[in-house]
Formats: sequence, C-alpha cells, structure tokens
Amino acid sequence: MDMSQFVNPEIVFGWIFSHGIKIVFIVIGFFIAFQVAKIVLRRAVRLMVEKTYEIRDGEAMEKRNQTLVQVIMMGLKFVFMGFAGLMILSEIGINIAPLLAGAGIAGLAIGFGAQSLVKDIISGLFILLEDQYRKGDVARVAGIAGLVEDINLRRTVLRDLDGIQHHIPNGEITSASNLTKQWSRVNINIGVAYDTDLDHAIKVLNKVGMSMIEDAKWAPDIIKPPQVLRVDKFGDSAIEIKVLGDTRPLRQWDVMGELRLRIKRAFDREGIVIPFPQRDVHVFEHKEEKK
Repeated sequence: MDMSQFVNPEIVFGWIFSHGIKIVFIVIGFFIAFQVAKIVLRRAVRLMVEKTYEIRDGEAMEKRNQTLVQVIMMGLKFVFMGFAGLMILSEIGINIAPLLAGAGIAGLAIGFGAQSLVKDIISGLFILLEDQYRKGDVARVAGIAGLVEDINLRRTVLRDLDGIQHHIPNGEITSASNLTKQWSRVNINIGVAYDTDLDHAIKVLNKVGMSMIEDAKWAPDIIKPPQVLRVDKFGDSAIEIKVLGDTRPLRQWDVMGELRLRIKRAFDREGIVIPFPQRDVHVFEHKEEKK
C-alpha cells in the first residue's frame, strides 16, 4: 500500500522544519539550563554547608552536601521536565490549557490534603541545611530527648533511654536542642554540709577534676577538666557547689558518672559530708498556770 496516499511528504517535512526543530531546541535548551542550574546549585549548597558545618569533620560535610544536592536536584528535575513537556505538547498541537486547568484543580486538591507533608518536607530541608542535628547525635526534639537514629525530609527518629523509638514529623518540630554537637558539658551540683570548710571542699573537688584528665583512660574524653565554678546555692540541707567541665560529644554522661564516684571516695577520705535532707524538730512544752 502506498503510504503517500495518507501522508503528504511536504506536510511532514514542513512540520519537521517548523515544529520539529523547535522541539529539538526546547530539549537542548532545557538540558543546558538544567546543567547550569546543577553547577550553580552545587556551589551554593557547598558554600552553605561549609558555613553551617564548620564544626563537623570533612567526611560529614561531604555526605551532607551530597544529600542536599540530590534532594534539591530531584525536585528541580521534575520542574524542568514539567515545563519542557508542556512546551513540547504545545508544539505538537495539543491544547495545554485544559491540562493546565486540570492540573491546577488537581494540585489544589492535593495541596489541601498534603499540607502537613509539604510542611514536613520544608522543615526537614532546613534541618538538614542548617545542620541542627544529624544521625548519631543526642537531641531533644519536640520535647522528646534521645539518640537520633535516622533523619530524612519527612521525619526524625529518636531512641530514648527506655529503648522506645519515637517517630516525629519534621513539621511538628518547633524547637530542637542538640546535646552533643561539637562538644558536651559536665554540669553537676555537689552538696556539702553547712559546717564544711568550703575552701577545703573546693580544693578537693578541683583536685578530683584534674585527676580525670591525668588518667589515660579518661583523658581522651575530656576537653576541659571539671572544675568548681562557684558556690551555687544555699539548699535546705546542703550548700551546693557547681562543677563544670567540657567533654567530647556523647561522653559527658560517662565522665559525670566517674566524677561522682571519685568525689564520693575523696570526700570519704577527707571527712567531708554529703548531707541528705534533714529536718530539725523543736518540741515546746506548754505549762499550765497553777491556780
């Protein structure tokens, strides 16, 4: 069968030279624009990561940089493909106005139903971009404290001390506290009896703190040895002395446990009393007047 009966070669070649070439230019143009956007985006993300990740090691910076670029580029790719597709359909001769109207209505419906999801994704993007916390940190997120087991654009997963795993949508996070970013802190109050020689007690506490950094087992965990900051409070049963020190991330709890143990032993040797709650009871005898 002669196909020329159905297809006019002049019409075909005319369409190719008019619309076909435009379609080729659209594809090439969007491809070049996408590559340029990718280069600009990579540089912008790297600069942002270097500013916010200056306290992280190089490997962590590179991993987060790659993660952010992949996430953003995925969204950008869909946008570019969508615009290019609409322009190609228009060149083919398909009326895209109904498609745009339908897409608008569908997008509006989806938007109302997916508000929380969009909020989660935007919040997750900023959490990653600003390096608020990462996997392996101990953080307090939305009022829940625990080890960050996983984080992505949609949700954060925490594991608390009871072993309970918490899944927190990023959109619900109004505040986040990272307990182990760059360094951590020993912050404890030590109570001593009111009749204690405070100068002597402070000297003993400082000596115990210095013994921690002189110990080869604990020295790698300590940045600044625990030392007395001040007499912090007159309590009901004791005078409280505040002790502060800086440790490597995640090591403050182990250091505090060992510090308390050494303080108790040192106080026992020095005769310094760590009091427990006490109450003085005064009994008054009422004497009746003799008639």
